[in-house]
Amino acid sequence: MANGFPLHNCRAVITGASSGLGAEFARQLAPQAELLVLVARRVGALEEVKSSLEGQKARVFTCVADLATDGGLGAVCAFLESHGIRPNLLINNAGMGDYGSFMSSSADKTRVQLDLNITALTMLTHALLPLLEKPGGVVNVSSLAGTLPMPELAVYAASKSYVTSFSEALAIELAPQNITVTCVCPGPTPTNFSQTAKREDGTDTNREGQDLLRIPPSQVVGEALRALRHGRACVFPGLGVKVAGTLFRLMPRGLMRLLLRRRMKNNG
Repeated sequence: MANGFPLHNCRAVITGASSGLGAEFARQLAPQAELLVLVARRVGALEEVKSSLEGQKARVFTCVADLATDGGLGAVCAFLESHGIRPNLLINNAGMGDYGSFMSSSADKTRVQLDLNITALTMLTHALLPLLEKPGGVVNVSSLAGTLPMPELAVYAASKSYVTSFSEALAIELAPQNITVTCVCPGPTPTNFSQTAKREDGTDTNREGQDLLRIPPSQVVGEALRALRHGRACVFPGLGVKVAGTLFRLMPRGLMRLLLRRRMKNNG
């Protein structure tokens, strides 16, 4: 276990900060951080989050960048350089999903999903690690979905499996350099995720059982930041999600596939 990252006077870069968990990370860090750099595509939404933080301790900057594009990474790095900002905390929160079968999915949306969930997170981490002042911290937002194969959310679940594995490996690699890496794996959380994951035809996913695992964004972020402070490599926020995460990781894969087939059959 790493020593943990002290949040007091941190200088954090937060991606996907215009709403949901990203905005909540900003709200919980603002009273104690030195500065925050909020990164997202939507200018208006970013400015609303910034305005909501007025009067808090942190100086707040907004950086408009689409991390799913080739220019997004460069835009963030150029922004930090032009403002003379040396962060010590990176929160990789930006991500998206896609409800429905893989065969019927849009190739363009699938590529954006991979670019955002995997490539952007990986390459932004790679670009900013040399800039992080020590002690440093990285929080990667993964998902409970990353613990199992999920029919009709296949690419998203697979991408989050990558995020969890990548994060746990980095936690071991970077601990000797006084950089703490924490992966947070939330279950169902009321954010804008479901709206963006729905297809244009309204295709949704089976939400049976989600109410048992649902917790508010404030709890997800609170547990994530507490895990970072204490040097924990991976956290599943909420009791129900902790139990489910343990069950899914220990369950024999053959049994898991059988249960998922039955669930799909019942949905049909």
